[in-house]
Amino acid sequence: MQPKLFSPYTIQNVSLKNRIVMSSMCMYSCHNEDGQVEPFHLTHYESRAAGQVGLIMTEATAVQPEGRISHQDLGIWSDDHIEGLKSITSGVHRHMAKAGIQLAHAGRKANLRDPIFAPSQIPFNASLKEPQEMTTTDIRETVSAFQKAATRAKQAEFDVIELHGAHGYLINQFLSPLSNHREDQYGGTLENRYRFLEEVLESVKKVWDGPILVRISGNEYHEDGNTIEDLTYFANQMKQQGVDLIDVSSGGVVPASIEPYPGYQVSYAQQIKEGADIATGAVGLITSGNQAEEILQNDRADLIFLARALLRNPYWPKQVADELGYELEGPVQYTRAW
Repeated sequence: MQPKLFSPYTIQNVSLKNRIVMSSMCMYSCHNEDGQVEPFHLTHYESRAAGQVGLIMTEATAVQPEGRISHQDLGIWSDDHIEGLKSITSGVHRHMAKAGIQLAHAGRKANLRDPIFAPSQIPFNASLKEPQEMTTTDIRETVSAFQKAATRAKQAEFDVIELHGAHGYLINQFLSPLSNHREDQYGGTLENRYRFLEEVLESVKKVWDGPILVRISGNEYHEDGNTIEDLTYFANQMKQQGVDLIDVSSGGVVPASIEPYPGYQVSYAQQIKEGADIATGAVGLITSGNQAEEILQNDRADLIFLARALLRNPYWPKQVADELGYELEGPVQYTRAW
């Protein structure tokens, strides 16, 4: 019997060969600080595709230079980035995997020499600089930057776009009352706090007709943060705007002490899935085939997102296929060991 983990999954017109997704993970490897793809990136992403991961997500890729988490992040704010990014998608596609790009803006969590921007003039912590509060002009320019990035993602032949609305970065900063103290149309009520993401989605969908995912933080680990009911409201709004799947992580909005345990974020994905009737991805200390299969078989999520497990072992799909007693076909070059 084929495990559900290795069954195909279709999002719009994109069919994944299995339900294993490589999560976005910052690599801090643009050593010239120009956002350009380097040889490391090509090896890093293609090796996981060769390992039979179904969907490879790039690291957070900045839509504006001031939106980088660090000076070493990948970028997509210029047409000059397209060629390098296309090299990533070509390598991924060679192994019949799909390529996704996470479009991101760090907001107040940017650790840069240059000025940084956020919904409100509130620093994340004592180590990061105080951001400038975004004007409505700044907001319009950033929304436009997401749209231009989506156009470049299409030119680079990505199959899926994910908007980074988690971990306390810019979209998350607008969504959360902990970081958004604005008194205009972008702050206060749930409707107003959602407005920035609403406008980003509207602008992206004008130029992108493929699958759109959004990553959110399912728990802000603060009593005054968004509740699961608030997040379900946001999820319903995203669904109405045509978002295909919500990738549910947690934390990062404000400094917090988090005690992780195996599958510690899966319940958030399940609650969003059931509350908004939308597909979700589960992530967070998922390390074994049996654990991943349980999540899928019990309909707690639709895709399994992996981070550290794939850093440790690019061939994790083979490892868990053996665990589940499933004969996984691998790269022809490696069949002697496979």
